[in-house]
Amino acid sequence: MNTERLKMRFYEILPGALVWLTLIASVVLSFFQPLWVIYFVVVFDLYWLFRVAYYMPFLLISWWRYRTALKKDWQAVAEKAPGYDEVRHLIFLPTVKEDVTVVRETLNTLFKSPYPADHMIVVLAGEGRAHDHFVPIAEAMRKEFGDKFMKLLITEHPVGLPEEISGKGSNLNWSGHQVLPLVTEELGLDPDKVIVSSFDVDTLVHPQYFSCLTYLYLTTPEPTRSSFQPIPLYNNNLWDSPAAVRVAMFGTTFWLMTELSRPEGMMTFSSHSMSLRMLIDVDFWQKDIVSEDSRIFLQGLMHYHGRYRVTPMYLPVSMDTVMTGDYWKALWALYKQLRRWAWGVENFPYMMREFSKDKEMPWNLKVFFIFKQLEGMYTWATAPILIFVLGRMPFWVAPDAFREFAVFQNTPFMLQWLMRFAMVGVFVSAGLAFTLLPPKPSHIARRQYVVVTILQWVLLPITFVIFGAIPAIDAQTRHMLGGKWRLGFNVSPKRAGKVGKE
Repeated sequence: MNTERLKMRFYEILPGALVWLTLIASVVLSFFQPLWVIYFVVVFDLYWLFRVAYYMPFLLISWWRYRTALKKDWQAVAEKAPGYDEVRHLIFLPTVKEDVTVVRETLNTLFKSPYPADHMIVVLAGEGRAHDHFVPIAEAMRKEFGDKFMKLLITEHPVGLPEEISGKGSNLNWSGHQVLPLVTEELGLDPDKVIVSSFDVDTLVHPQYFSCLTYLYLTTPEPTRSSFQPIPLYNNNLWDSPAAVRVAMFGTTFWLMTELSRPEGMMTFSSHSMSLRMLIDVDFWQKDIVSEDSRIFLQGLMHYHGRYRVTPMYLPVSMDTVMTGDYWKALWALYKQLRRWAWGVENFPYMMREFSKDKEMPWNLKVFFIFKQLEGMYTWATAPILIFVLGRMPFWVAPDAFREFAVFQNTPFMLQWLMRFAMVGVFVSAGLAFTLLPPKPSHIARRQYVVVTILQWVLLPITFVIFGAIPAIDAQTRHMLGGKWRLGFNVSPKRAGKVGKE
């Protein structure tokens, strides 16, 4: 194994090793040095309280900007911006085995947007491994929508291409290369004036999405050096989802909303947009990774030596929650989806390798991104268990010799008050979640409405551990072990739904 590979293995092992060192040491030392564990837990809980207090204002700021953005006529604003008529949109919709109703609803939402459909090039990107399922859908969509956009293109990603893994990233890579000659040569479009959007096929954009995106692109300095990130809402079938799924999805939305108010260190997530120029410069999405949504931002960051950023969009895109029609299968699907998101840990060794090669990127920017990535992965995997489980362990198993210490007797009360203060974040989140709900369908009973809006938040500690820490530990452990333990791309089962409709 050469030196470069040894370094990469060290970077692959480090995040998971830090997590397991913390968990094992907390258990072992609870028996032999419980005071050490108590001190550590107190410091960690204080850090977590300060973290909640720090992030809460950013969440509220994003929520206010979101409410304000919903009221604005972005199409009217965009039409007044210089260069409006020169912008075109290239929209990728990768699909595997989604139902035809899901694809149709997404295309129909695009077509009915106030933004002119004849400025949109839509790419329905299917998979060769689902050829028999995809071809009838593609033909049906060509007949229904073929003349409603500037272009409706169909691509089919072949099976078994070299140096790639089966998944969304490799599909987008193939589709991007297939479409590029048509866009730049046949249509003669300038890549600097083509905005690319990468959406999951179940994504239903806000009616003003492309109008807002066009305006931001035309008014943002160096727009080809920026990605544009909307707010993901998992509203399409929210009312029919298990409570744990709803809480986890709201948690994801709130996390990204806090990031949008402090975008200097954020990366893209899920559905988002960027310039075609940047995609050409980095040779499109990487085809051998799972986390293509965040990696494409890092590719831009590396290529432009740190001069790349995320521009917030405070309009929503609505997507499906995981749904299988069976309660327990839905929870298992949620676990696998969150584990796939936690597989973003694969970005850490990539960042370490590429940062070490780049002599032009400012060193403080490198440190900032590395710390944020490592700290985020570490707290994701450890915080719920330390706060709700291991933080109490010394008081259960400590030898009698330690129980007479004042710190031992007083700390439980201190931890209780710290957690009470931290619970303010839960109440704020529950209140904001109420404002993000889609209208209640007629088939949802009043009792279920109460559960969805209020009582589901009682499950937060359990959800925090089972659907927060454990999938993160799972992903980081697999990444640490490597080889056959590495994750591939998992397609979450979803069910079509309506946004704000019965």
